[in-house]
Amino acid sequence: MLVTFAVAVRRRLHRIVDVAWGLGFTAVALVSCAASAGEGDTGRRVLVTVLTSVWGLRLTGHIARRGRGHGEDPRYEALLAKAPGSRDLYALRMVYLLQGALVWLVSLPVQAAQYVRTEPSGLAWAGTALWAAGLFFEAVGDAQLARFKAEPANRGLIMDRGLWRYTRHPNYFGDFCVWWGLYLIACDSGAAAAVSLVSPVVMSFLLIRGSGKPLLERHMAGRPGYARYAARTSGFLPRPPRG
Repeated sequence: MLVTFAVAVRRRLHRIVDVAWGLGFTAVALVSCAASAGEGDTGRRVLVTVLTSVWGLRLTGHIARRGRGHGEDPRYEALLAKAPGSRDLYALRMVYLLQGALVWLVSLPVQAAQYVRTEPSGLAWAGTALWAAGLFFEAVGDAQLARFKAEPANRGLIMDRGLWRYTRHPNYFGDFCVWWGLYLIACDSGAAAAVSLVSPVVMSFLLIRGSGKPLLERHMAGRPGYARYAARTSGFLPRPPRG
């Protein structure tokens, strides 16, 4: 995050911190895997490292492509407008250091799983299946939305096709599944599993009640047709549309 902060200050563009979010988890997974060599089961270490890295690198690539050629994110403009002094130092405290702490906290199951000495159990493979379902929703939902927005005829319209027909937030639901899946892989770690429970709980809160779903829906609320879409489409868990 400090490296990202230095790059952002040089480019005068703090939105690139979003690109570093997925990379941060990938870095934690790789460092934890190296640190746990000779301690945890090799198969489980490789499994959790690969799953975390695939998720993190896909997210990084998606956000980088989506933001290419755009200026500052309005969220960060609004935040930095409140800076009592230096905007950059305020961003360091309120964005970069905070996100760095969140990466460490949310990645606790990834760290704990690296030190489990037993081979992956049925619970760990169930977590892998849940992770796969989450990645499907996240990646497919993002791809469907990108194709929809690329069509000039869809400008100003609400995306209500594909996975977006069953949930207003397939990408957030996918993220939710990914982190509960990674937690299940760490559940064989005993006491560490109990501590790691904070990870999916915090991520779920951020997605459903924090900076995810509520923030985006406030932004979308004024768009023509969004109220009708929201009335018939699940707010989070996928299900057939009403009516």
